[in-house]
Amino acid sequence: MAKKRPQSKAKQRAGAPSAARITEGEIPVVGAREPCPCGSGRRYKACHGREAAHAVTELVQRPFEGLSGEGDWVALRELVPAATVDLTLKDGLPEGVPAVTLATVLPMAWPGLRRDDGSVLVGLQNDTSSGDLSRDLADVLQRAIDTEPGNPVSGRRAPADGPRLQDLLAPDAPFEPVVHSGFEFWVPDSENATAEVSASLERANEAAIPTGRLASVEAAYWCETPDKNHLRWVMPHPEEQLLDALARLHAAGSSSLGEGTRLVGSFRAHGLMVPVWDLPSEVTAEDVEKPAAAFAERLAEALASDAPLTAEERRARGGLTNRQVTLS
Repeated sequence: MAKKRPQSKAKQRAGAPSAARITEGEIPVVGAREPCPCGSGRRYKACHGREAAHAVTELVQRPFEGLSGEGDWVALRELVPAATVDLTLKDGLPEGVPAVTLATVLPMAWPGLRRDDGSVLVGLQNDTSSGDLSRDLADVLQRAIDTEPGNPVSGRRAPADGPRLQDLLAPDAPFEPVVHSGFEFWVPDSENATAEVSASLERANEAAIPTGRLASVEAAYWCETPDKNHLRWVMPHPEEQLLDALARLHAAGSSSLGEGTRLVGSFRAHGLMVPVWDLPSEVTAEDVEKPAAAFAERLAEALASDAPLTAEERRARGGLTNRQVTLS
């Protein structure tokens, strides 16, 4: 999400609230040397910018830990272009809010949106201000519920003492992503969409990579690219244990998902490991359903082993480790 452009000095003076009324959550993003929006006359870095700098929370490595479907949360944040999930609140839906939906991306990169019918959408792939993605998203969710229907929610720094998603969402409710081929879910009434939203929809659809979620295993996503296809599988196991298990399978020649497929490495995202397989371009999501289920059984056996790694397995582990990348 792009930063807000700083207002002119005249607009700042005309619309600036008093310093006493600015809270941590309301501090806008402005340049360090620009006038503070509170109207004090001091530069932002010497006024509320100082408070904002100290308000950044400590980085939370696994922001979705404890939520139903943690692996799918990570996948929708990092891997999937277009998907939605119906969310279940602990205290039920507020009056006038027929549904709360998580979406990978919203039009105009809005953090959140309250539609004309009162339903709420929260965007997952936006930039956030603090080190706790869960707290940032919970802040957007609460503000979207309080927003008048027909309006988006703007970005801001979430209060450091605000709730997290784990405080707002029902912990045992199913988390069932629906993967879309495009972003038409943005505009249920496409005939009345603004030109700006329609243009944003067209650009987003052009950039979307065809993606599918496997049904046979959890948090595994197939995607199609021009040269080859891939399977990216978010796994909840402790990293060291998972690397050992993958190394055992790789050394035994049983880490593939069928002929022409290959385990090529992994990356870390939000505290979880995501192994990646290259697939031939003709291999579809349906084609890897059974091989993925069979691999899950082999992996479970390898994870259960506590035998020391052999020399060949250690070499395989070193190769997998060297091909790791950290996304977040």
